[in-house]
Order: sequence, then C-alpha cells, then structure tokens
Amino acid sequence: MGEMVSVINTVDTSHEDMIHDAQMDYYGTRLATCSSDRSVKIFDVRNGGQILIADLRGHEGPVWQVAWAHPMYGNVLASCSYDRKVIIWKEENGTWEKTHEHTGHDSSVNSVCWAPHDYGLILACGSSDGAISLLTYTGLGQWEVKKINNAHTIGCNAVSWAPAVVPGSLIDQPSGQKPNYIKKFASGGCDNLIKLWKEEEDGQWKEEQKLEAHSDWVRDVAWAPSIGLPTSTIASCSQDGRVFIWTCDDASGNAWSPKLLHKFNDVVWHVSWSITANILAVSGGDNKVTLWKESVDGQWVCISDVNKGQGSVSTSVTEGQQNEQ
Repeated sequence: MGEMVSVINTVDTSHEDMIHDAQMDYYGTRLATCSSDRSVKIFDVRNGGQILIADLRGHEGPVWQVAWAHPMYGNVLASCSYDRKVIIWKEENGTWEKTHEHTGHDSSVNSVCWAPHDYGLILACGSSDGAISLLTYTGLGQWEVKKINNAHTIGCNAVSWAPAVVPGSLIDQPSGQKPNYIKKFASGGCDNLIKLWKEEEDGQWKEEQKLEAHSDWVRDVAWAPSIGLPTSTIASCSQDGRVFIWTCDDASGNAWSPKLLHKFNDVVWHVSWSITANILAVSGGDNKVTLWKESVDGQWVCISDVNKGQGSVSTSVTEGQQNEQ
C-alpha cells in the first residue's frame, strides 16, 4: 500500500507570533488562522493563491482556535481566546464583522466547535475555568447560553460534537418527520479524562460517560464523522504523548474501548479526522504531522510523515508495520 502525501500549498500568514489553529471552510476555498498576535485572519486560497480577505481584531489575548459554521448559515466563524472571550464573526455584504461576543467564562476559552448543522447554530465552548458553555442562536441576533459548570476540574481543553445520527436511522425513518436527534459531544480536560455529554429531554446536559486511559492532560478529542456504520469512534491525544482510538459498537453508547494508536516522545496537541473518517492527522510538540490509517487487521499504521516545511514524502507501508517516531 504505497501512498503519497505532499505539501501542496504553503500560506504566508504574516502573523506576528505563533499560529495556534488553521481551518479550511466547508468548500475548501477559504482558510482561517489565529495567533498569539491576537488576530484572526481569513485568506482566499482558491487555485493555490493566498489573498488576505480579512484581518479580524477584537481579542485581547492569544487566540487559540477558530471554527467555521456550516455555509447554510452564511459565512460565520467563531474564535476563542485567552482573554476569556468567544467572538462570532459574520460576513455581511463582503465585510467581516463581529456579530456576537460571549463573555461568560472566568478564564481562557480553549476550544470552540459547531454542532452538526442539522441542530441549528449551536457552539460548544470549553474553558480553563472548568466549564463548557453552549451558545444557541435563537434568531434576531440573540444567543441563548447553557452552561455545564465543573465539566472538568482545573479546565477543559477540547470539545468535539458527535455526528448527527438518529438511533436506528439505518433501519427505518418515517419520511417527512423531523428526526429525533440525540445531541452528544465529547470533551477533554486537565483531569486526564474524556467525558461524553448528552442532552436530556428537558434540554439539560448530562454527563453520560467518562473515558479513562490518559495519564496526563487530554489536549484534544475528535469525534469521527459518521460513514453510516453503527460504530462510533473518537480519537484523543494528551500531554502524555499517547493517542487513543476509542470505539463503541453498542447502540446504547455505553461500552467504549480504547486502542493505543501510538506513543510519541512529546506532547500531542491535536487530532483531526478526514471527511471519510478513515485517516487521522496527528500533530505533536515535535512540529510534525503524521497521518494514520486503520489496516485490514485493525492495526493503526502511519502512512506518512509530513515534516515541517518539507515537500513531498512518499511512504510505503506494509500491513501491520509499526512506524516508530
């Protein structure tokens, strides 16, 4: 199984400090970046170009993460910062403006993630104050806030929504009826835990599950997109250098089992799934991004090594071969 992974484009952002996040929009035509220089920038990256569309100023500290909403809601971007704020930006008639500012946290807001678009415009925000807040757009410029206090002691580092699937949706769904979605998301924290949250019938959020395997802060969690299979999959990474793949096969969503993808020599900051959920990108403290795929026998193998600032990397992977760092 030979695969080719290559760097197809580099973007000079002219940020004046470290870049913490970079996210493509739904269509892959725009790139949003954020930095310790307190700015959020949006670039048009069509046809290999890089045109700065907007330089958004509003945060008063390092900006940790950006997240694009689904385009059915227009061009909407959320950002979160050390300044304890979440800002929602919207493009109106070609101009990007701040449309909402959430100031309900007492400490750094480390992660923002939009819910599946089927639910409406809902943003989950995880903070170092230990709380997770959920902002729901109710129309006419208004946002409703729900807060889960003490979600993680000493802080929440990451939030990631489960894909929108209806229980038993593969079997039969009355046509024309609005499906009865069960809203869920995962969070990772400084208590070394991953927690799964579920919205109850009364609209309150309840902790459904604790996933324990990491021995240090959980830095990121990523719930894999659904590809129609009944299995749910979550990737997690930690300060402990380990990446776990969690799977759950039962419909109740209670029995999760972890599999160690790899133990790196350094902190692992981020994990991110490809759209088809079969490739996981892992980025670590050694400034390396590696791509991983599950082989036929269920082993996770490294199919690439995209080194910092390096061009194409060709790798040939034999089944089951473990790629050591």
